[in-house]
Amino acid sequence: MEFFAFEWISNPQIWLSLITLSALEIVLGIDNIVFLAILTNRLAPHQRELGRKIGLTLALGTRLLLLATLAWIVKLTVPVFTLFDQGFSWRDLILIGGGLFLLVKAVLEIHETVEGGHDDVDGGLDAPKVYPAFSSIVVQIALIDIIFSLDSVITAVGMADTLWVMVVAVVVAMIIMLVASGPLSDFVSNHPTIKMLALAFLLLIGVFLIADGFGLKIPKGYLYFALGFSVLVEAMNHWMRKKKPTR
Repeated sequence: MEFFAFEWISNPQIWLSLITLSALEIVLGIDNIVFLAILTNRLAPHQRELGRKIGLTLALGTRLLLLATLAWIVKLTVPVFTLFDQGFSWRDLILIGGGLFLLVKAVLEIHETVEGGHDDVDGGLDAPKVYPAFSSIVVQIALIDIIFSLDSVITAVGMADTLWVMVVAVVVAMIIMLVASGPLSDFVSNHPTIKMLALAFLLLIGVFLIADGFGLKIPKGYLYFALGFSVLVEAMNHWMRKKKPTR
């Protein structure tokens, strides 16, 4: 009986559930990392690493907090009102609001990237670049973390029956995201075309969230395939540019 608590070690179903859920949480965290990379690259260089750590810590904290309130999570999916024969739950409203936030944010970022920032126009070309306040970036990260965490936790609850399996899967995914966030942010910052792809990806995520909120279930595989294909094409272009001899 003393080994009863460790029966999970020899239970292949639990291990399979843990591995599958961890992989899925990493995939679901891709959009979180892309948004984090876009926002933290707007900070001053010496603040970006701290911004990424705070952002992912908030994401982990939000997910664990939601997992600790499973009964409340289940209630979020219960319709609270009906409009045009379509029931809307608190989850739907949060997803629609988050999708609209992402659309607006991505459009503003694309406009600033194409047209150029206006922070230093009055000061001339030699004026120092003005970075946004650290607190405003953290607040934006916290808001979008709630949206992404809600989707992630509802997926976890639907796939696993054991709370500690969900917690371990979320923590493992967050650790991997923390390791990957730095190189990804630097890569996006150093390659303008990749940044534009990331912003277009955020637009797609916003559309997917709004569609999900209105009850239109679009498989996320389409979204990730579009992103992967675009990145592959850009990688081939980058490779061809490097191979092209300079005159």
